[in-house]
Amino acid sequence: MKLKILFLCGILIFSGICLSCIKNSGKKSENTLNELKQLLSDESLSSQSRYAVINRIANHYYSEGKSDEMVLFLTDWTENHPSDIYNAYWLYMIAMNYVKAGAEPLAEYYFERVLNNFSDLMMGGQSIHFSCLQNLINITKSSSNRISYFNRLINTFPQNISITEMYVRLALEYEKEGEWDQALKSYELFLEQPDSSAIQIAGIPEAYSKARQMVNFSKSQKDWTFESLEDLENAVKTAISRYDWRSLDKYRTKVNFFAMSWKSSESDANALENFSMHNFMLGNRIRYNEQLDESSTPTEAYLKTWGWSQYINVWYLYFRKVNFPTDPEIHGNWEWAGIYFGEKL
Repeated sequence: MKLKILFLCGILIFSGICLSCIKNSGKKSENTLNELKQLLSDESLSSQSRYAVINRIANHYYSEGKSDEMVLFLTDWTENHPSDIYNAYWLYMIAMNYVKAGAEPLAEYYFERVLNNFSDLMMGGQSIHFSCLQNLINITKSSSNRISYFNRLINTFPQNISITEMYVRLALEYEKEGEWDQALKSYELFLEQPDSSAIQIAGIPEAYSKARQMVNFSKSQKDWTFESLEDLENAVKTAISRYDWRSLDKYRTKVNFFAMSWKSSESDANALENFSMHNFMLGNRIRYNEQLDESSTPTEAYLKTWGWSQYINVWYLYFRKVNFPTDPEIHGNWEWAGIYFGEKL
């Protein structure tokens, strides 16, 4: 019984010590904050010293899990001290706090404030404006806004970015906005860059092929397209049945036509071929499936044919829907865009 009483007393004493530690810790934290604020009120502080104090107060709030208090403190400071040269950084801290909290519209508002109302600052060797633009590109839901941010990066921070990547991303955003002339111009600028054919861009695996197709197509006659997939399919089948190589050569797209294996890419150096079907029809017995391949989609279709060569007997003729909104008369038509050699993988 005595041992039990002693054990319970020990727990109470230990609990009292812990509560006392918590109280003392909280009091110490509060004292530290008060001391910092008192120091901040000293008007004789240099701008660098004032920056250090404000930064420590903000981080003190954040480390204590009081992000709302941090935002209120920094907001009040910037409003009451408009001449503080570090105000851009304080608002940037607020914006980053909202990014981490998942409050992206609020973060976007503060990043925009920094860009539009304050001169740029270099913090830790990094431009605040550059960081704002990078964050805005990631969080904005507006293509028109993203267009503005990409252009600003290109014009203001060309040394910090891949100009080549920026042009193709800019083109895609112009497409979303239906600004086709601007999209084509951006694709042309992309293709002019020395690394355009080799660059690897996350999320855009065939950037070079797409840009080349769009630009070359825009400059072509576009007289080889058919209004429907059925019209194109029937025309090609009729030409094969009649061994009419001249018609087949006429039906092929005159830009970006490819002839390659299934493992190759349209951007490969040997993917583009300029040959006549005459060389492969002469003396051969060409056949085709009555139906398009089952893997065909509303925008792409494959016709299996065979008998072209003793080396590669099977060819899949590749048809695709034309994606060229800048010309409504052509957009949505169908074209014979290429050939895949061999059985499908």
